[in-house]
Amino acid sequence: MKVLVIGGTGNISSAIVSRLLADGHCVTALNRGLRPARYGGEVETIVADRADRERFEGLLQKRSFDAAIDMIAYNAEDAKSTLRALGANTGHIVFTSTVAAYKRPFASVPIREDFALYDTPVFPYGFEKAKMEAYIQTRMDENMPISVIRPSLTYGIGCRNIGVMRNNYGIIDRLKKGKRIIQFGDGTNPWAWTFAPDIARAYAGMLGRKKCFGKFYHATSDDHHIWDDLYLAFGKIVGIEPKLVHISTEMLMAAAPDTFLHVYQEKMFPGIFDNTAIKTDVPEFRCEYTLEGMLREIAAWYESDAEARKVNPELDALEDSLLARYDRAMEVFAR
Repeated sequence: MKVLVIGGTGNISSAIVSRLLADGHCVTALNRGLRPARYGGEVETIVADRADRERFEGLLQKRSFDAAIDMIAYNAEDAKSTLRALGANTGHIVFTSTVAAYKRPFASVPIREDFALYDTPVFPYGFEKAKMEAYIQTRMDENMPISVIRPSLTYGIGCRNIGVMRNNYGIIDRLKKGKRIIQFGDGTNPWAWTFAPDIARAYAGMLGRKKCFGKFYHATSDDHHIWDDLYLAFGKIVGIEPKLVHISTEMLMAAAPDTFLHVYQEKMFPGIFDNTAIKTDVPEFRCEYTLEGMLREIAAWYESDAEARKVNPELDALEDSLLARYDRAMEVFAR
């Protein structure tokens, strides 16, 4: 098939392009050309910014594709633009949403695709994705060939959102320096990550399948963990036991709301998702990676890439500052 990937250089989309090439598809990637590609094989690249609606839509309206995957639509206006660009010339369009769009707290777990989505802007990322899905649903009701995948927090080569503070290689750096690491709550909240090479099979496998039209899917790992396991796995990889400091999510949110909003609105709640639908409709989807297995590959990527190995000095300083404030509070409490 001729497949368009809007994006193509990110964590998930790079894995998708690699999967599509391995499956023998002819791939075109549209992106701003700001990041190097991390996949082998021949891929046509269209350099464009989707924010330039007129050029973005004009370029794609002149083309035709068997399927398209939109990795970077953030809100309803982005989805409208994609459908104006591709709705008349593409056999199947897959949009990427997120499990962050679900309204919390949940009534039960595992979370199913029919659970309620955010209806207030308390968590802008999830709220905008929920509004995007609401618009997409109206077009599904018109029998347009559209599907939606809701990834969980996804790790893979190139990811830049690892950890409670999203400080990436900074986790390993703190481990090696013997520094303490902040964990939210008591660290036992259950979670199912998504691993990029695994979810790529879901995207590639659903393309052109009519049974997938008009449906929403999870495609998360069945390797379930608690949040402490993320840091314990990194510790095992580098051979250093983590010095975890558990601080209540409410305290972290009060101290640094910009940094911890994603924890407060999403990750402090259970993140175990029902994968029955994707496994039924896309038998190619399977989870081969474990959390430790994926983190080992990421740690090796850090070691091979000087840019990926950089520590964010602001986040590192913030973590030190929050730990110092926590220590002072505990001293006062102990008196």
